[in-house]
Amino acid sequence: MLTLLWGLPGDSPLYTVYQELNDLGFPTVFLDQREILQTEITLSVGSKIEGEICTPNFKIDLNQVTGVYLRPYDSRRLPMVVEAGSNSRIWQHAVAVDDALLSWVEMTSALVLNRPSAMASNNSKPYQLQQIRQVGFQVPDTLVTTDSDAVYAFWKQHGSVIYKSISSTRSKVSRLSPEHHKRLANVAWCPTQFQQYIPGQDYRVHVVGEAVFACAIASTADDYRYPDDTTDYPQLKNDILPLEIEQRCRQLAATLKLPLAGIDLRQTSDGEWYCFEVNPSPGYTFYQQETHQPISLAIAQLLTQKQPQRFKMATR
Repeated sequence: MLTLLWGLPGDSPLYTVYQELNDLGFPTVFLDQREILQTEITLSVGSKIEGEICTPNFKIDLNQVTGVYLRPYDSRRLPMVVEAGSNSRIWQHAVAVDDALLSWVEMTSALVLNRPSAMASNNSKPYQLQQIRQVGFQVPDTLVTTDSDAVYAFWKQHGSVIYKSISSTRSKVSRLSPEHHKRLANVAWCPTQFQQYIPGQDYRVHVVGEAVFACAIASTADDYRYPDDTTDYPQLKNDILPLEIEQRCRQLAATLKLPLAGIDLRQTSDGEWYCFEVNPSPGYTFYQQETHQPISLAIAQLLTQKQPQRFKMATR
């Protein structure tokens, strides 16, 4: 039994789990992308999948790997690969290593957090919203358009509207205001997602196997991740969801085939629960630092095939 972590040591969510696995004494290998030029991978696909990874520091049989945690960057963007150029052997080698590993994680019987195929739903926010609705969460009325007239009509209908990117790339959520009138014509060049603004209490929920960690977030900013100034830094605290909502979060993660998921919820004043999106590779460490929730420990336990216990957190 062996756990494989793939990414960069400077990635806090990945390295924190690496430290937890070491503390648990579980055999773990960290595949450092900075060493990609010295990394070799071989795969053989037949009646069963066989392969090995060799680096200057280790050689592992992929059949021994029982758990995988992925947070890799695109190796083509690593400084030494960019410097070599797209026609270089270095570039070709980096692409080949990425392709081989990404192919293997789709085929292996090991537990993978998370398979790229499962994370693909995040590439289209409208598609993901359909899946969210199917498990019973409310979702805001949504418009994706390149037509400024459609935006005006949607804005008039709902009164208060936010906009954000439709892609998987992290983007700031902002509220439409009168200063946007002159800029709305720009949507003709970029499909943009507009949503009915839903006032209420924000929650961030991390699902790790069967474990659920919820925190309530207090902020006056349209997007608490980007406070307007230091006086509006978000305040996070542990919270416990109603059992129905907690189970719905588990169901949503399972439907998306995500053993690890970050879910953004908002509860309205009349008790309705809205879900805005699901992050398939959550940067959980910010929430862990603020709330002291043992999310990294739960991830490590899940990777070692030990179902994380349902940690009891502080009540409201």
